Amino acid sequence: MSGEWRKSSYSQGEGDQCVEVARLPQAIRIRDSKRKDGPHLAIAPSTWSAFVAHMLGG
Repeated sequence: MSGEWRKSSYSQGEGDQCVEVARLPQAIRIRDSKRKDGPHLAIAPSTWSAFVAHMLGG
């Protein structure tokens, strides 16, 4: 993934009730799928990795 917005594979139907993420070398961007032109978060890749590990129970 390189800057391309992606939705979770767990999204159902139109997938407009979730978040989207885009990976860049310096940051992971996160946005609301219903507000594509709205604000988004940008976090360090290490922070994203820690979040995902925590959510997976690791």
